[in-house]
This record gives sequence, structure tokens and C-alpha cells, in this order.
Amino acid sequence: MTGLGAVFRPQLPPERLRSLARLADDTGLEELWLWEDCFLEGGISTAAAALAWTERLRVGVGLLPVPLRNVAVTAMETAALHRMFPGRAAIGVGHGGQNWMGQVGARAESPLTLLREHLAALRALLSGERVTTHGRYVHLDDVALDWPPPAPAPVLAGATGPRTLRLSGEAADGTILTMATSPEGVRRARRLIDEGRRSAARTAEPHRVVVHLLAATGPGAESRLRAELTAEGLAEVPGLGAAGDAPTVAKAVRDLADAGADAVILQPTADEPDPEGFVRFTAREVRPLVT
Repeated sequence: MTGLGAVFRPQLPPERLRSLARLADDTGLEELWLWEDCFLEGGISTAAAALAWTERLRVGVGLLPVPLRNVAVTAMETAALHRMFPGRAAIGVGHGGQNWMGQVGARAESPLTLLREHLAALRALLSGERVTTHGRYVHLDDVALDWPPPAPAPVLAGATGPRTLRLSGEAADGTILTMATSPEGVRRARRLIDEGRRSAARTAEPHRVVVHLLAATGPGAESRLRAELTAEGLAEVPGLGAAGDAPTVAKAVRDLADAGADAVILQPTADEPDPEGFVRFTAREVRPLVT
């Protein structure tokens, strides 16, 4: 079955998270995804709160910008979530917005090298290994977690460009694709991810592809969707987003799943007038139409 979830966008104030997370849990929504966007809300802090307020909901962070984070801190926080809430956390890492990274003095000269080094060290630490590495960006000297996850803790990577998609297949356990990814874009991404998996001899291992789908329903749905795509410079890209009733949105979800998505996360527009209604719509109306 295709995984289905929704995004809690950080344009909402953090005090709204509790009610929306509980609603998602109560309505049977499978996944709620959070963002660590500058300078809105922290990913780990909000994920920990959402997990604590719920019983069964899977909470994802897509994504933690690696230029902002020492890999040891990322590993400690990720391990803590997996120990406190087994099987319910999904953590993604990635380049982050380069303009934002520049604003805080953290922009890397080679984002790809940084992500490669961060992924290798993070996955090793979460596996309970003792790590010494001195790369271009990541430096660890005899570091091991005292409390590693008791079970495997998959690490996802956010990726858009070909080199990062190949790297994700090579060095991550899954890939997060943005709402700028059409079904054909998912197919291309899968091919590039699989190239990376083959190069690292990891084709026997699972690799979860999570795709965000910009979605709108209710009054003014089409105009809100078009306005956001236009603002993002994506108005002329075919196959993006879905606006309308549950069958319309469910078809868009199925199209992404047929193209290779393992999970589709519905992303409301930034001006979504009824975030609670969007969660109910996802769980109660779209989910029954997606298998």
C-alpha cells in the first residue's frame, strides 16, 4: 500500500502543532511531516513534541540542513527519537537552502561533499559504530553513541539534482523529493537513485522514496494551487500539484505511486485556510481511494 501523509507547514505557528498532530493521530493519518526551514521552526524539537503528543503517528522531518548541524548532534538527537518512539520517526538530511546557509555563515563550498560525509558518518553512528574520520567538512575522533538506536534507524536524503539523487541511492536509506517533482520526475529520480545503489552494491537493500504533492481542496482550490506554483516559478511545469475533490487528489497520488513513489505526502498551500480540514480530508477522504 502506498504510504500517505500530510505536511505541517512551518508557516503555521508552532503552538498549532499539538492540535494538528493529535487530529492526525485520531483520524488515522499515517504520517505527518515537518520542515526545518530557516528561520521558522526547528525540526527535532517539533518532531519530539509531535511524537510525544501522539500514540501511533509516524513523524518525519524533511529535512535537516547539514551545513547547520554537527553530525554528532544530529546522531544524538536522531537516536534519542528512535529510542523514545521506536519505529515512528523518519529523519531526512540535505543541503538546505543555499541562500539561507549563506545568511548564517554556513554555506559550504561543496554541498555534495558535505552531504556525502555527513551521511556516511551519521549512518555509521546510528549503527552503533565507533567513528574516526577527517574529511573536508566532517571531523570525528573516536566518537560513538552511548545510546544508539536499538533497531536500524534509516536516514533519508533530500535530493533534486542528478548528482545528489545518485548520492542518495549510494549513501542514504531513502530519498525525499519535493513538490516540484512530477510523475515523470519521479521516474527519472528512481533511475538516478538506482544508479547510485548499483554503484554502492546496495540494490538488495530497501530504499524508500517519499514525494511531496502540493494539494488544495475546497473553495478557491485551483487558484490557490496556481498562485503557489507561480510564486515558486513552476507554473509551466506539467504534472505538478492537484486541486479539487478527493478523487482528483487521489488520482494524482496514484500517478506518483505508479511512477515509483513509496509514500506521497500531501503539502497544503502556504495560505491553506483550514489546516485541520486538510488533515481530515487527507485521512478520511483521500486515503480510502489510495491502495
